[in-house]
Parts: sequence; structure tokens; C-alpha cells
Amino acid sequence: MTPAILLALLGLIDASCSGFRAYAGRDARIRKRRATARAAVRGLAVGGVLLLAPAFTATVLLLTARDPAGTFDTLAAGAVGYLLPLAVYTAVVAVSLAAYLALPFRAGTLAVVIGLGPLTLLRPLAVAAACLGALVNGGGAPALLVGTIAGAAVLCVEPAVHRRWYRHVR
Repeated sequence: MTPAILLALLGLIDASCSGFRAYAGRDARIRKRRATARAAVRGLAVGGVLLLAPAFTATVLLLTARDPAGTFDTLAAGAVGYLLPLAVYTAVVAVSLAAYLALPFRAGTLAVVIGLGPLTLLRPLAVAAACLGALVNGGGAPALLVGTIAGAAVLCVEPAVHRRWYRHVR
């Protein structure tokens, strides 16, 4: 399995969570299962469309390369470097999310306040670290380009979903 598949899955999961945050991230007091599920699906759909941009960029790079096999290897090395910081970030988010879901309401709310809230604010730094990882791991400029476009895509999901469907939610 190439790291691109794992990155795409991670991006789609992040997009779904971004859709959820666009709607429900502002009010934890009321359980709104149907509405939050719809918001997560909307985030997934927007993320799926936005993540076509880095896939298209990588495809163009591969089709226009003098050495497609070498370019593929470079992009794969960059993808591994991109994946490593995101895997650490995802593990920390998963632990915080598990605490939110498993603990009683007050403790779960505390997990959001000290865990998920600050981690959401750190998403751009995690993406920047992933881009640096792609560059440092041997991906070079092609992997940095694809990684930057992918990072911009996942960071744009929540604002796009919020602006399109949930402007009225405060």
C-alpha cells in the first residue's frame, strides 16, 4: 500500500471531523445526532472534492516528468515524511477524542477543553510539520508542492462547510 492511500484516508477522516466541527463544535450541551451526522457527511463530501487538487497535482507531475519512476519514488518518500508528523498528531487527537466519548459528561467536556480544542488550533502547525517532513524525507520540491496543496485543502474544509451551510450557527 502506498502512503498516498493512507494520507487520502486520513484527509477524508479529517474532512468529516471538520464538517462536524463546522456545525457542532460550538455547542456541546445538546446532543444532535442526525444533524451532526449530516454535517460530517457534508465535510466528507467537501473534503473529497478538495482533495482532488493534490491528486491532480501529483498526476500532472508524474505525467510530465522525464523520469516517472524516479518522480514516483520521490513523491512516495515525501508522502512517508508527510505522514509521520500527521500520525503523531492523529494519535494524540484519537486519545483526546476517546476520552471525550468514554468519560462522563463533565470529564468529557474537560477533555474537549484541554485536548480537542487546542489540538484543533494546532492543525495548521501539524500541516506545516508534515510539509517540512515531506521535504526533509527526500520528497524535494514535488512532494512539498503536493503536500502544501493537500494541507491547504484539508484546512479549507471547515471554513467552506461552515460558510456554505452553517453561517447561522453561533
